[in-house]
Amino acid sequence: MDIIRRDNITYEEFIEEHYKPGIPLVFTKAAKVWKANGLFSPDWFRENYPDRKTDVRGTTYTIKQVMDMVEASTEDKPAPYPMIFDIPSTIPELMPLLDPLDLNYASPNWLRNKMFNIGKWGGAIEMFVGGPGGRFPYMHIDYYHLNAWITQLYGEKRFTVFPRGQEDLLYPRPDDPWRSELNIFEPDYEKYPKFKDATPIHFVVGPGETLFIPFGTWHSAYSLTPTISVAFDTLNNKNHKEFMKDVWTFKSRDSKAKAVAMYSYAWVATQLSKMTDKSTVK
Repeated sequence: MDIIRRDNITYEEFIEEHYKPGIPLVFTKAAKVWKANGLFSPDWFRENYPDRKTDVRGTTYTIKQVMDMVEASTEDKPAPYPMIFDIPSTIPELMPLLDPLDLNYASPNWLRNKMFNIGKWGGAIEMFVGGPGGRFPYMHIDYYHLNAWITQLYGEKRFTVFPRGQEDLLYPRPDDPWRSELNIFEPDYEKYPKFKDATPIHFVVGPGETLFIPFGTWHSAYSLTPTISVAFDTLNNKNHKEFMKDVWTFKSRDSKAKAVAMYSYAWVATQLSKMTDKSTVK
């Protein structure tokens, strides 16, 4: 099975043929609307924003250091992955280069409601940087059952996704069912025998291409070259029910009182978003 790649596709076709049925898609030219397309590179960031910082596994690095690390990365000695910059807080100057953020497809997105600025709801706009050999630490579905949009702006990354309905073959962790117990890059079939029956879809996303990962889709990534990508999530009426279930589950880990408070807050935020949502996504 191969990933579907589309060049010219209307918004209506995307909604009916991919979003509603939950089928991943690579847009080959959606990023052409961004000024960032064809602009981002390690040299460009070293020249323009060398001192902007991020934390990676407890260590603070500048962009210059990050770009140096990923260009020196090898499969035998990979740089840490992922190295993530929260764009609005660390490099806000990039936001005009990512306009329109929805790429004319990723709408409606209730996470753009200012109410979701309070708390960690998955509404971040992040730049992921990696080098050859960099693996996402675990196979997962996105928290809060959000839809993921990943635009590759420099280099190539190999993704793996699994069609919906294979959860029983992918060994979700009992204490964190959004993560898998197994390492898909070096699977232990004796320990996880059912994984042999799973049907992974492997494919490469290159510069200027955008990957849409529907909520509830298991996936992971591997950097083939130095890579720079921009990722954000979306929430609307289609994944609202699963989102609310996750809010309760996550907040209940702290206390029932917090779960009640945050669930109520999220419910109000989504209802306000729904009132202004005139889309046909149902």
